[in-house]
Amino acid sequence: MIHQSSIIDQKAKIGKNVKIGPFCFVGPQVQLNEGVELISNVHIEGNTKIGKGTKIFPFASIGTVPQDLKYKGESNSLEIGENNVIREYVTINPGTEGGGGKTVIGNNCLLMISSHIAHDCNIGNNVVIANNVPLGGHVTIEDSVVIGGNSAVQQFTRIGRLAMIGGMTGVLKDVIPFGLSFGNRNYLRGINIIGLKRKKYDNKKIMELDKAYKKIFSSKNLHENLSKINGEYKGNDLVTEVTNFIAKDKKRPICTPQSEQ
Repeated sequence: MIHQSSIIDQKAKIGKNVKIGPFCFVGPQVQLNEGVELISNVHIEGNTKIGKGTKIFPFASIGTVPQDLKYKGESNSLEIGENNVIREYVTINPGTEGGGGKTVIGNNCLLMISSHIAHDCNIGNNVVIANNVPLGGHVTIEDSVVIGGNSAVQQFTRIGRLAMIGGMTGVLKDVIPFGLSFGNRNYLRGINIIGLKRKKYDNKKIMELDKAYKKIFSSKNLHENLSKINGEYKGNDLVTEVTNFIAKDKKRPICTPQSEQ
């Protein structure tokens, strides 16, 4: 069902049971898969693919050119997965040559009012980004992350799986998987134990992770601390995920507890 006031380019690919309300614009390279719904006044352009069942609310702007002064019109794309909810005034930009040319959003995400996903971001599944949260370019958000309202995430930052960012937090440093991060300039407040329990993780593994966390952040030299616990929690995949995250990119600053900053 397409409202007569909307402008849909003849080259756009529109799947089955797509609903397009009043005053929407869909460009020639856009692909809307089965069951996508545009409520009204939604603008989608560029090489943009939107997965089935995604619902987009009024005044969202999807696929417009990146806000990057280095962008010179090179080929790029934006891929949005299935069953996402994209609320009013959300803006999402495609990639640039410097970041692989692609912005990716996974499945079952909630992007609340006025959030912004910049060029070359990679967003996992089941992510919640609250109102008025901008992500800078090249940000990586892993699965099941929650970012509180009015926070801001600096370019190139990584946020690990199941981490939680408190409202009004300035995220300048990478946040480990399962971390709780708060503050005007973000610091760690511990492990997201409640989130882990909700995901039905074994209590023994959670307690071991909490112990490992205290050892990893016992001093400022994180990589030296990692070497000290090497093999101590070999059978705990949660600890392994955290240590791998820290070791993966030694050039990136890691968010630490406030006493260590």
